[in-house]
Amino acid sequence: MNSYRSIFRPGLFEGQVIIVTGGGSGIGRCTAHELASLGARVALVGRKPDKLARVQAEIEAGGGQASTHLADIRDEAAVAATVEAVLASRGRVDGLVNNAGGQFHSPLKDISTKGFEAVVRSNLVGGFIFMREVYQRWMAQHGGVIVNITADMWNGLPGMAHSGAARAGMNSLTESAACEWAASGVRVNSVAPGLIASSGFDNYTGDAVAGILGYAAKTPAQRYGTVAEVSAAIVYLLSPAAAFITGSCIRVDGGGPNARGGWKLQPPRNSKPFDGFHLESLPELLQKNI
Repeated sequence: MNSYRSIFRPGLFEGQVIIVTGGGSGIGRCTAHELASLGARVALVGRKPDKLARVQAEIEAGGGQASTHLADIRDEAAVAATVEAVLASRGRVDGLVNNAGGQFHSPLKDISTKGFEAVVRSNLVGGFIFMREVYQRWMAQHGGVIVNITADMWNGLPGMAHSGAARAGMNSLTESAACEWAASGVRVNSVAPGLIASSGFDNYTGDAVAGILGYAAKTPAQRYGTVAEVSAAIVYLLSPAAAFITGSCIRVDGGGPNARGGWKLQPPRNSKPFDGFHLESLPELLQKNI
């Protein structure tokens, strides 16, 4: 098939405008495709114009609607201008998928203060800025839905402690905003992916590669997740079916945090990944090592 294979009904988001940050690759790209296939007009936000343009072209080739907006989520003025641009061109903002972020692999003792602050600004402060701007400029008066993307940081995140701290902060921020903004008809939830097979794998080197390759065997599901499995959780939280859900987190991690040293994991059977994204391919790291 040459179109997105969503489990959700066609036209689910018809007439809605949804912003997806980090929309040029990985989970953001997949989510943008699924939302567009369901009728949403998607506003793709990122720092690399070539990647955004590619995703816009892909979506439009499939009959969907998308616009691109160049912005660094850490820049308050750029975020404000982006939200205003979406409102000027589309007239509304029904949803925000706060997906943009990034980190690097390093032992905690070797992370500089500057490096720590940079990752926290990417994975927490930037998300806060986008949440605040869409709330103040539209959702406070009209309602809406925000989905923040965090990570599997429940038992700490050794090797990327700066990211773990930021993602834990985003989880708390999600819960606080869910309470404060409920009176405006704004729902705020999060999705916490485990290790998802996406293009992001190819950004890592050294010890991080060994960690990625050894990850699947340590989870109850004993595999990597797919970007479509994360997107499906995001789309559900954006949908009317989640109208009574706010301040919650959906883990998409194959049970990773539930694995315990005292239990020997058994070979998996009868479980198939969901892979609804027609344009996704395995990252080069896995192609070379599977």
